[in-house]
Amino acid sequence: MQGNRASIVALTFEEVERIPELKENPFRRRICEVFSEDGCGNLTFDDFLDMFSVFSEMAPLPLKLKYAFRIYDFDGDDYLGHDDLSKMIRSLTRDELTDEEVEFIIERVSFINKYISDFL
Repeated sequence: MQGNRASIVALTFEEVERIPELKENPFRRRICEVFSEDGCGNLTFDDFLDMFSVFSEMAPLPLKLKYAFRIYDFDGDDYLGHDDLSKMIRSLTRDELTDEEVEFIIERVSFINKYISDFL
């Protein structure tokens, strides 16, 4: 306790990333950043509970979708743009693709997205 307020204990990102459920996830840093109050990946107990609540089987689909979008929206502009897709692809492939291969995938995803948008 500090005065009338309980001190806040936070796990550092380095501690959190060792959790087996996150250890192999290529988005582990981004996940922790999205759920952390400080935005740096350090989690308070409440942040930690929020994170695992969203990933539980019982969490409502709209909540899961909201956080999935936030995880992939690296620049936080509420739009999955070119740079977001590039970071996503590089994370998923552990940065093993060439720039040309990444651009090819982004072009295909953008084409499919436009096709779906036109259809709807």
